[in-house]
Amino acid sequence: MTYAGDVTPQDAYAALVADEDAVLVDVRTTAEWSYVGLPDLSGVGKRVVCVEWQRFPDGAVNGDFVDQLQDVGLPDGAPIYFLCRSGVRSVAAAEAATAAGLGPAYNVLDGFEGPHDDQGHRSVAGWKNSDLPWRQG
Repeated sequence: MTYAGDVTPQDAYAALVADEDAVLVDVRTTAEWSYVGLPDLSGVGKRVVCVEWQRFPDGAVNGDFVDQLQDVGLPDGAPIYFLCRSGVRSVAAAEAATAAGLGPAYNVLDGFEGPHDDQGHRSVAGWKNSDLPWRQG
């Protein structure tokens, strides 16, 4: 593993609450943020940092990802928790952040929406299906 590790959405949220420097970075696309929703950290006095790993609408990898992440002004050594839809893009983001000397960087397992259920709906795991705060629209 080339990043700090994988954590459940519940463990990521607990770490964000416990550590004032910990940051949640959502690496989904602008469309996903707008139409599907975002974690809501306002109750703990934080905001979600949104930096696309892949650009919308063409899906090309964001070549400026690390620069955009550094532009956010993360505290040195701050734990960074990366979130995507299902926990795949966030692994790549955690690896890129680690390679750039940021973090420790963690992947949030199952992402925001989690895997499909038997009917093809994303309703069985992930941040929004784990009773964690989120908002839509």
